[in-house]
Amino acid sequence: MNRLAALRAGYARPSGGFLAQPEPRSIGAYARGRQLLSGTYLLAGQLVEAPRQSLWEVEPPSSAFAAEAQGFGWLDDLAALGDAAGRDRAQRWTAEWIARYGRGRGPGWEPQLAGRRLIRWVNHAPLLLQGRDEAEVNAWLRATTRQLVFLARRWPKAAPGLPRFEALAGLIHAGLALEGMERHVDPAVTALARDCTDEIDAEGGIASRNPEELLEILTLLLWAEQALQGAGREALPAHRSAIQRIVPVLRALRHADGGLARFHGGGRGAEGKLDRALAGVPVLRGPQLELAMGFARLGAARTTVIVDAAPPPPGLSGHASTLAFELTSGRRPLIVCCGAGAPFGPSWRKAGRATPSHSTLAIEGFSSSRLASGGQETMADRARVLRADRSLSPEGQHLHLAHDGWSATHGLAHRRDLLLAADGRQLSGTDTLAALTGAERKRFEQLMTRGGWAGVRHALRFHLHPDVEAELEMGGSVVSLALKSGEIWLFRPEGGASLTLEPSVYLQRGRLKPRATKQIVLTGVAVDFEDRIGWTLAKAQDTPLAIRDLDREDLPDRP
Repeated sequence: MNRLAALRAGYARPSGGFLAQPEPRSIGAYARGRQLLSGTYLLAGQLVEAPRQSLWEVEPPSSAFAAEAQGFGWLDDLAALGDAAGRDRAQRWTAEWIARYGRGRGPGWEPQLAGRRLIRWVNHAPLLLQGRDEAEVNAWLRATTRQLVFLARRWPKAAPGLPRFEALAGLIHAGLALEGMERHVDPAVTALARDCTDEIDAEGGIASRNPEELLEILTLLLWAEQALQGAGREALPAHRSAIQRIVPVLRALRHADGGLARFHGGGRGAEGKLDRALAGVPVLRGPQLELAMGFARLGAARTTVIVDAAPPPPGLSGHASTLAFELTSGRRPLIVCCGAGAPFGPSWRKAGRATPSHSTLAIEGFSSSRLASGGQETMADRARVLRADRSLSPEGQHLHLAHDGWSATHGLAHRRDLLLAADGRQLSGTDTLAALTGAERKRFEQLMTRGGWAGVRHALRFHLHPDVEAELEMGGSVVSLALKSGEIWLFRPEGGASLTLEPSVYLQRGRLKPRATKQIVLTGVAVDFEDRIGWTLAKAQDTPLAIRDLDREDLPDRP
């Protein structure tokens, strides 16, 4: 049906030109632009080196690679070069796309990809059309019109959520920018407002609980609003209300370094993208969110702790990360989750969703939430959050959490109590496995009896960012953590748990393979109705209160 709609859209009368001069809104990366010029194509986590082939001559190694190419996000990177070589490559590849796929053929004729592509084409129209002759400009206008008319007919078939927001935002952008296309704008504006009400809840969250996806949606809503304002129009109240609801959530999910918390398939986001989006919305004073899309935030003196305090979403992207946390000190991530493994293949995707890939406690062989039986990838057996309370005291900010993820399997619940000191220099925690109810105690006793009272093995994990240098010190009783900023943090366990420093991975989009890193692991065996592990993570005494930290060498995630 997409192919038929694309063919039929070719009968529409092409636009005669622009109603207003477009302005680029998306920002790419200079380094990635240079890679593209050299014939190094890194898309969807897969690398193809073909210096003598254009992007469209390369055989896509996967459908995700092909989709990212068809979405034209790489056009931002070529535009970031700001030189003749980048402009020539952008113009040549766009002309090749029109020749190969512009009549409705190929993999790019899906509503969300067409919307994503139209936004780039319209935003970068001055770059794409500079110096082109009349025939080339007319070919571009015909191809743009065909995509716009295709979107006007097929946007309802885009999946609810981010794909449909992309489709509608692209339709609004192109409809406002091109002559003779205004009739398509009003239905798209109405549909976008309706989706803002349906897909964004009263607290500003989305069903996937993916922070990076929420940022993408906010960015699209802001771009659509700016396009409407540029045409002398106003966004509908539901559209503006959605923006105002989303912004406090993203502020709560922003680490001190400007990156997002990495949960449920989302990454930290492209460098500066979150701050640019937040800067476009006035700050409205209001009550602090207790939970932002199910996440709790502790923050003091440039130390941020973001905790997953809700069950995972039931869909295909949810992670078993309940009660896991990330910690960032200034501009440096310290404690992280492994992240989304989808760019590295199905095995990494499944591993990234499991509880041991997050900085929290896990019973050996069991995630806190588990996938459905029969090879399905949806979360069927999801942990329920029993408690999520925060409080303030002279010592700092307290967070008390609990979930019942192992109640049915082991008769045990996980309690996590966190205290971030008022000066931000220490995070103290206590993690407890406990049988809380009579039914759970009975279940635990039955399990112990069947197992010969060998106990329930468990591990408390703290995954470290790859830039952190970790060493065991003081006879293996303390882990020293050195950040590139010069800060030193010390991790100390309390109680009888065994402390080890083990290999881990950091799954970062835009990389060819997972980055090697380390994890702190506290292992123990629960043989009673309650097993408790205490720990502290504190800055060393000789670490100053403030450090000038300007050197950032890490490559940001691709937008």
